[in-house]
Amino acid sequence: MTMANDDDRKKANLRLALILASIALVFLLGFVTKMVLLGR
Repeated sequence: MTMANDDDRKKANLRLALILASIALVFLLGFVTKMVLLGR
């Protein structure tokens, strides 16, 4: 029972980590794009 719970928790944590990483990447790309466009 605990092994299944651990696996589910690991999958949920991985999914959350990927979501947060993609959000951070989008913000970073937006920031870089803004700097490039306004820097000209």
